[in-house]
Amino acid sequence: FRGPIHHRGCTDVLCCVIFVIVILGYIVLGTVAWMHGDPRKVVYPTDSYGQFCGQQGTPNANKAILFYFNILQCANPTVLINLQCPTTQLCVSKCPDRFATYIDMQYNYRRNKSYWEYYKQFCKPGFNNPDKPVSHVLRDEDCPSMIVPSRPFLQRCFPDFITRNGTLTVANQTSFKDGHGKIRSVVDLRDAANILIGVADLWFMGVFSGLVISMLVSLIFILLPRFTAGVLFWMVIFGVIAAVGYGIWHCYWEYSSLKGKPDSDITIPDIGFQTDFRVYLQLSQTWLIFMISLAVIEAIIILVLIFLRNRVRIAIALLKEGSKAIGCIMSTLFYPIITFLLLAICIAYWAVTAVFLASSGDAVYKVMSTLPNCKYTNLTCDPESNVTKLCPGSQCTFAFYGGESLYHRYIFVLQLCNLLVFLWLVNFTIALGQCTLAGAFASYYWALRKPADIPPCPLASSFGRALRYHTGSLAFGALILSIVQFIRIILEYLDHKLKGAHNAFTRFLLCCLKCCFWCLEHFIKFMNRNAYIMISIYGKNFCGSARDAFFLLMRNVMRVAVLDKVTDFLLFLGKLLISGSVGVLAFFFFTRQIPVIQQEVPSLNYYWVPLLTVIFGSYMIAHGFFNVYAMCVDTLFLCFLLDLEKNDGSVSRPYYMGSSLRAILNKKNHKRPEEKKIGRQQKK
Repeated sequence: FRGPIHHRGCTDVLCCVIFVIVILGYIVLGTVAWMHGDPRKVVYPTDSYGQFCGQQGTPNANKAILFYFNILQCANPTVLINLQCPTTQLCVSKCPDRFATYIDMQYNYRRNKSYWEYYKQFCKPGFNNPDKPVSHVLRDEDCPSMIVPSRPFLQRCFPDFITRNGTLTVANQTSFKDGHGKIRSVVDLRDAANILIGVADLWFMGVFSGLVISMLVSLIFILLPRFTAGVLFWMVIFGVIAAVGYGIWHCYWEYSSLKGKPDSDITIPDIGFQTDFRVYLQLSQTWLIFMISLAVIEAIIILVLIFLRNRVRIAIALLKEGSKAIGCIMSTLFYPIITFLLLAICIAYWAVTAVFLASSGDAVYKVMSTLPNCKYTNLTCDPESNVTKLCPGSQCTFAFYGGESLYHRYIFVLQLCNLLVFLWLVNFTIALGQCTLAGAFASYYWALRKPADIPPCPLASSFGRALRYHTGSLAFGALILSIVQFIRIILEYLDHKLKGAHNAFTRFLLCCLKCCFWCLEHFIKFMNRNAYIMISIYGKNFCGSARDAFFLLMRNVMRVAVLDKVTDFLLFLGKLLISGSVGVLAFFFFTRQIPVIQQEVPSLNYYWVPLLTVIFGSYMIAHGFFNVYAMCVDTLFLCFLLDLEKNDGSVSRPYYMGSSLRAILNKKNHKRPEEKKIGRQQKK
């Protein structure tokens, strides 16, 4: 046996045919969604009456900007839940350029008609009664209670904020009248605007920079072990121990400093759920929980290193062998980029199809209210209804598009089909990448003289074999995993819908099902990964490869349980170190604690959301690059087990493993007579 078999036939042809038919059907589904959906519903803003701003042939043809009657109401937490600001929204031709209130306008209107001519362009279409009592106008929301100087951003009017000498202003003012007899600070306007626009410019600058840094660090981290594998991984281990130790000390310091304060007896249940997470950081109980959690993690890491230190040494040697393989096949480092691109195409197509399916049909309106006791909240309504009189402070606002036709009645089913095929395509893309990398690294392992006997272009050859012969097998494994994931998503949906149910047996049954399918999903992922490795080596079908991989692992269950998992643990520490380091850097960036760029970074009230986005994105990027390493180690591990079973180190059946692995296992290859003669001559 000399490595991956080159002469092989197609496997699981029936599943391949079904997979191709499903892809063609998915294209048809996307086309139908595009035909029935309206792209304007995605691109252009929509007012409270379901009309598009700036569309030719409509009353809003010359009104391309969306105006909010009372942008202060957009600071309400319901905006994040309903994705709608609970205030009237109109299409206007331009944004306001001055501070004004309806009360002041009505007072000045009697002296100068121009006040009303300017103000009425921000009122409901058709309203032209400036003498109507102010209380009735504000009750019926015929006109906004106030207007503030604004500028268009993302085709919406947002206050024109300017920071002067460290002070936030709008039109050189730090306060304004809200039209209800109160003086408000422009900081309130900023809070509302931040929720609506998500501080897009800061997110792009901070989040994008953090993700790029994590990508570069991950790439360097994979390249370095080729030269200093042992030192690097021991540095990672002790670096994580030191970082967690520092976290324990910092949490203890915060806990001690807050414990002596007068309000130190306040607990997390006392304050309940808060959207501003800084409130929790003012509690000593929060830091105590952090400290205990970090102490448990530190103890687990130290115990693993103490009792499995020999296995850790073997795992590091296996990682070093993987570094040599990656060094010989450098193209494998850039394969995650191809996987990212394919996944991006799948995600984009799924998202566009889902949006166009959701945007099919006529406008549906729902009641949006800022008051918690309105019984009509989130119910369907008619824009001409008197819901504002029945429930003061509420609005009948456009929510989404729907309909009663046969197509619209099955939109939910089409969305489920869209989700299932999306999961299948994503898992197939991942499977193709795993099989391709496994074939390339298997070519490295089964080369007797490394790197001289490695075939040319091993990654391209492996990709061609996987796509030409084993598309059906990869699609078969991906379909099994996708069905399990699909069932898990449905269970999560049912759990969300049944949260208010009081049937204890139903909740217990649902919890058991979720737990079982979670275990089943992870087991299938593990078996699929090893089955793809066997497919890349022997070229058998999916079921045969999965069976061979399973029995091979069961014959070496102790090595799998210890050596393979310790290797995964070391790689996890590397991902944790990268995402944690980038997260700390992002924290100092978003909290304006980096002196060099402190002035260029605007102040954030809710920096936890972009910070968690950076940390999660950094972990996912590191996970993508480290998957190359993990796939390399898993492939070498299975090849190593096959090597031990097939060969004995004799001249006719030499070991193909590297010299470092042979030294660890105390295995030797017997030399041929001519090799012994050359060795004696070299000694002389």
